Amino acid sequence: MSNSEAALPPQRDWSFAPPEEDARPSLPEVNASVAVPQGGLWIRRMLAFMGPGYMVSVGYMDPGNWATDIAGGSKFGYTLLSVILLSNLMAIVLQALAARLGIATGMDLAQACRASYPRPVNFVLWLACEAAIIACDLAEVIGTAIALNLLFGIPLIGGALITALDAFLVLFLMQRGFRFLEAFIIALLIVIAACFIIQIAAAAPPLAGVLGGFVPSTEVVTNPAMLYIAIGIIGATVMPHNLYLHSSIVQTRAYERTTEGKRDAIKWATADSTIALMLALFINAAILILAASVFHANGRTDVAEIEQAYELLSPLLGLGIASTLFAIALLASGLNSTVTATLAGQIVMEGFLRLRLPNWARRLITRGIAIIPVVVVTWLYGEKGTAELLVLSQVVLSMQLPFAVIPLVQFVSDKKKMGAFAIPRYVAAIAWLIAAIIVVLNLKLLFETFFG
Repeated sequence: MSNSEAALPPQRDWSFAPPEEDARPSLPEVNASVAVPQGGLWIRRMLAFMGPGYMVSVGYMDPGNWATDIAGGSKFGYTLLSVILLSNLMAIVLQALAARLGIATGMDLAQACRASYPRPVNFVLWLACEAAIIACDLAEVIGTAIALNLLFGIPLIGGALITALDAFLVLFLMQRGFRFLEAFIIALLIVIAACFIIQIAAAAPPLAGVLGGFVPSTEVVTNPAMLYIAIGIIGATVMPHNLYLHSSIVQTRAYERTTEGKRDAIKWATADSTIALMLALFINAAILILAASVFHANGRTDVAEIEQAYELLSPLLGLGIASTLFAIALLASGLNSTVTATLAGQIVMEGFLRLRLPNWARRLITRGIAIIPVVVVTWLYGEKGTAELLVLSQVVLSMQLPFAVIPLVQFVSDKKKMGAFAIPRYVAAIAWLIAAIIVVLNLKLLFETFFG
């Protein structure tokens, strides 16, 4: 197949899709826009597929993660590192399945749901996903506003209003091309990683304590306070809208739309997301380790707010620049998350509703919905209210996970729909186990919240 043929938009493969189903590809403006070399060294093909995984990893280290990781580390030490590891392993499996779905079928998860489920079911799934995106956006607004306040002294309400301008940042990046967008994301990820490497080196946490934290503990389930933060960590790590996002952006590569070409693309896309999510594991673990080694070790088990962490970090760590590095990483995290949430919102709206809005309009609507509660809560309750709102947003995200995970696992394990690309039975068993864990944890959280 020639390069020009390989760059053609993919055709829908699923036999269960109704004849009238719109054949418009996911994110048509960038679909199959990134060239993939057909020969040469394997490293060139791997580099061509690098990018989508890092964009997805952004959602696993957004400001919502910071709140839950700081609260978990300061209150319970290194214990919840096992939850971060577990949730990251879940994420690696689920994102690999999302990439497989997009490459094998030429549809993103939202389009696949529309083609498979009745309209009422799709409407509920769309509402759940929109709620997740708004909850994620809420965390980004709060995190960015806090970073602007810490670095430049801008009041939280003013910072929240300024975040509305990021709609134009996304528009600018998209106009420059998808590779430019990926480069922007990766550059900010490097900034975040560098900031935490310096802080962890200064904190010098005990190796035995850190390694012990990765060993699962039954206390996580039996302690209601720990369970609440643990589910918040899972909600902040395994992001429902990321499954929709990944199933779409892997299709930006101009791989051959043949059985062999798709199989090769799935291999490289899985490697890309796995490597990128290991970086996310490092960042999330670093935040919790920093909180445990600096706050918990010094008896400050009450630190649950980002502002508190900023104020105490430099004095307790003995490194003057530590607090500034912390705030810079937070700002980079907020900016990064804003880009991927915008794309996810576009994918979900177009996939479920076939409704297309200009990127800036979609972004302003979503961001506007997120800004209102932040402004109101900040006005009424101040910084403490925004901190609680931030953790709550991550629990809301976790509640939406089953609405994305269950359809995804159902699709990729069905041979009638996936054909040669259906996952093996043992992988399906692992995926269903992950879905079951998520559902059970959420039910337990609901019981504890209303009856505990």
